[in-house]
Amino acid sequence: MTQPTTYQNYINGTFESAREHLEVYNPATQALLSRVPESGAEDVERALAAARAAQKGWAARPAVERATFLHRLADKLRDNVARLARVITEEQGKVTGLAETEVNFTADYLDYMAEWGRRIEGEIIESDRPDESIFLFRKPLGVVAGILPWNFPFFLIARKMAPALVTGNTIVIKPSEETPNNCFEFARLVDALELPPGVFNVVSGSGATTGSALTASPDVDMISFTGSVATGSRIMASAANNITKLNLELGGKAPAIVMDDADLDLAVNAIRGSRIINSGQVCNCAERVYVQRGVADEFVARMAKAMDATRYGDPLAQPDVEMGPLINRAGLDKVARMVEVAQGEGAELITGGRIADLGSGFHYRPTVLAGCRQEMAIMRQEIFGPVLPVQIVDDLDEAIALANDSEYGLTSSVYTRSLKHAMQACRGLDFGETYVNRENFEAMQGFHAGVRRSGIGGADGKHGLYEYTHSHVVYLET
Repeated sequence: MTQPTTYQNYINGTFESAREHLEVYNPATQALLSRVPESGAEDVERALAAARAAQKGWAARPAVERATFLHRLADKLRDNVARLARVITEEQGKVTGLAETEVNFTADYLDYMAEWGRRIEGEIIESDRPDESIFLFRKPLGVVAGILPWNFPFFLIARKMAPALVTGNTIVIKPSEETPNNCFEFARLVDALELPPGVFNVVSGSGATTGSALTASPDVDMISFTGSVATGSRIMASAANNITKLNLELGGKAPAIVMDDADLDLAVNAIRGSRIINSGQVCNCAERVYVQRGVADEFVARMAKAMDATRYGDPLAQPDVEMGPLINRAGLDKVARMVEVAQGEGAELITGGRIADLGSGFHYRPTVLAGCRQEMAIMRQEIFGPVLPVQIVDDLDEAIALANDSEYGLTSSVYTRSLKHAMQACRGLDFGETYVNRENFEAMQGFHAGVRRSGIGGADGKHGLYEYTHSHVVYLET
């Protein structure tokens, strides 16, 4: 039997032992995988001090030189895809193909952000005065705290690190206590790059201890967090005393609208993919469906058949499965409870609807619920599991109104062959993103951002890059 790995924090270019540790388990088998540092305030302070000391020198380098480190790291990731994917699958439960995609996409993302080294732009602004020029420069914020989720833990390292570093910031990363192993493996690859000490640091631990020390520190210039609304609210409160800049992605309850004229094969395939990818634990994927009455019965029947055919289990023991376990017991119990409550409120269980007994792990059967109503918790609260609630609507106006009736506003989607309906949905839906006749998955050159309680700011593309800068306007009179 493989012995658990003991990982160390990565601070100022050195791996450091810790006095206290947390244990990390495989959600498919519940086997102990590793012990990682439970970092206290002193560990966090050392990491932040190292990042602060390194930042001015790092920012003084040309951006294209900073970018070369990201390119080199991307190459190292591609040389280690299988090993890194296995680490991700072991601690998070993601199927092997998706884990490998995550590693490769992360490498591509590093390369993409590195290319901005020659593209960061300021502005020349017309002055009212004859002998004056007005310049707008973009400058790094300073020290960034990147706090990661567990559902795409490897990619989110790069989503926070790459734009921070290429714009001249330094960073301290805190991985989720559920999935820290991949981040320490990432740090090992960074360590081989001869990146200047202090530019990239990793401290692991619980949110209550390590996370709180990071978010309350006056030595942090920006907090970039991906996770729940509840945790995001606590981070806002913690950061308030220092007026620390926030970049928050806090989840979603994405609606999918299926019109009478939709390509049902396309709609069923894409929406099913949203519910089984990563076991439904994806904030931007469809979490509720509004289907027009004329195709409702056929849509539900096709969706139930597709969901019922899903192969699930331990991804490492069964390489051909399409879905792995949920992340932990709490997540499994939450999904089971939400389905039970929905049935009590009148939802009709079409397929699934129970915990899967596979001997070990946190598995839930792919589930379809019909006859749902807007006031039900299953239509309003984030499920984060392989469950699809469906509500019938009469027309697009009703669907848009119901879709917008949510505290969340991250992503949305619509399936229709009508250009008029597609454009009406784009105009009417109040979300950060809308997908038309395609799966819910953003592009790295886009801008992944939400409205309402889905967050503040965004990531990816030019606009995501500039989140890590502040403007400096110079008025030069000659």
